[in-house]
Order: sequence, then structure tokens, then C-alpha cells
Amino acid sequence: MATYPSLVKKRMRTFYRSLNERDRRHYAAIEALKLGHGGIGYISQVLGCDQKTISREITELESDIEPSDPLRKKEEAVNA
Repeated sequence: MATYPSLVKKRMRTFYRSLNERDRRHYAAIEALKLGHGGIGYISQVLGCDQKTISREITELESDIEPSDPLRKKEEAVNA
């Protein structure tokens, strides 16, 4: 797994603190997903957030991608 340079981690923390709670969870999960194996623990350490929070958000993000999501079908029907 790749790690980030100190300056990048500092900027990530500054950006993370500027977000609201929901966006913080979302940002941490996306960063962890980008890193792959070990990403949850690393991002938890970098941003100072709980690993369980990141894991739950990843689960939510992955469930939103499911093609059987009724909200997506409804949106597509409205936009058609």
C-alpha cells in the first residue's frame, strides 16, 4: 500500500476538518478505498477518525452502487 508524504497528509487533515460530519465520513471512505488493503487503518490514522466509521461508510457507498437500488431506477425514470 502506498503512503502519503507529510505535506499531503497535512492538507488532507485540513480539508477533512473543513467538511461537515457526513462529508468527512464520505471523504475518509473514498480515500481508504483508493488505497485498497490496509487503507482503512491508514486513513483512520491520518485523519484521526474511527476505523468502524470508515468501514460503515464504505458499506453504504457500496450499497449505493447496486443497480437494483430503487432510488436510482426512479431517478432514471424521471430524467428519461
